[in-house]
Amino acid sequence: MRPPGRIVFVYNVCMNYRKDKHGEDVSILGYGCMRFTTKAGKIDLEKAKHEIMLAVDNGVNYFDTAYIYPGSEVALGQIVEECGIRDKIKIATKLPQYLVGNNPKALDKYFEEEKKRLRTDYVDYYLMHHLTDISGWNRLKAVGAREWLEHKREIGEIHNIGFSYHGDSEGFIEILNDYDWDFCQIQYNYLDENTQAGVAGLKAAAEKGVPVVIMEPLRGGTLANLPDGAKKLVDKEGRGRSPAEWAFRWLWNQPEVTCVLSGMNSEEMVLENCRVAGEAEAGEFTEEDFNLIEGIKQEIQRLVKVGCTGCRYCMPCPRGVDIPGIFRCYNHMYTEGKGKARTEFIQAIALQDNPGLASLCVACGKCEKHCPQNIPIIKKLKEADKALEPWYYKIGIKIGRKFIL
Repeated sequence: MRPPGRIVFVYNVCMNYRKDKHGEDVSILGYGCMRFTTKAGKIDLEKAKHEIMLAVDNGVNYFDTAYIYPGSEVALGQIVEECGIRDKIKIATKLPQYLVGNNPKALDKYFEEEKKRLRTDYVDYYLMHHLTDISGWNRLKAVGAREWLEHKREIGEIHNIGFSYHGDSEGFIEILNDYDWDFCQIQYNYLDENTQAGVAGLKAAAEKGVPVVIMEPLRGGTLANLPDGAKKLVDKEGRGRSPAEWAFRWLWNQPEVTCVLSGMNSEEMVLENCRVAGEAEAGEFTEEDFNLIEGIKQEIQRLVKVGCTGCRYCMPCPRGVDIPGIFRCYNHMYTEGKGKARTEFIQAIALQDNPGLASLCVACGKCEKHCPQNIPIIKKLKEADKALEPWYYKIGIKIGRKFIL
């Protein structure tokens, strides 16, 4: 059975589409604009432009950004205007509800700034960003956000109203049932099947006819860079599919999934993801396919120490600790080897001009309040510090900094 929607051929690549709530075609592969390549601290605009146009030429029409993604809205707006593709794509961005507070005027302030950044008169899909329970939505309603959103939709400045969510399935369903949403966005992958909104939230949304956009399909890269035991299972399977392809196909196998976001930042990644999105079908998985995914999950869960996705909601740390970088290196100790992980730690963190070492943490707790995964960050930073920096590494790093910096 093919997924709902149609297939469009662009050049030599086909793209599958599924329907939004109003019958519009949405490419099942969406472009996540949080991870554009940077150069000298700024988004590499020419590279991003090339990759975006490659995606558009191959059928991608959903582009996701947010107010707090550094430079992302500005870059997307400039590229869309320069390339004349506004009528070919759908732009999704997000109201930073955590910045609105008790000020109704902030609704217009942030929205107008976003339109200016994006160089557009309207937003196709507008989300209440990073809700974790009903309280965030209730605070927005208290400042008139519900009426404000509906007015914007009536005058055509917002076409679809939705929310992005990081919390448990009960909280998700409570928000879902509190308003007639046009769509929603959840973290979902085969490691998060029964955490966050999970499969229970996915199916609840589908029952209400609410399209679901998926973020973190590779769980911050964990599902693309598998540990050796899991890699062997994938290689043994025999069809030549990469770990990332399996993760995407697992999602697209489910007809309740409308669009899967990918933070694509290379030509190869764009073309490969478009190829898979043109081939994947709902209901295609066999019993053997599900068994493979279960085996991969067991191998990963056996090794990973911290369930960090690299979303960076914990940042910036007031003390300069590179929290996601440290956790990435810490996990790599157990999935890719201690030597490789410690080398990565030294190069990416310890020998920087302003090293974001775990030892800088003063346990203020600010990071833990914003972590979508509810990770006990302070405790895990101490564990990571001990593992990544044994005493002899600390001495070596100190000496290295004197000679290199």
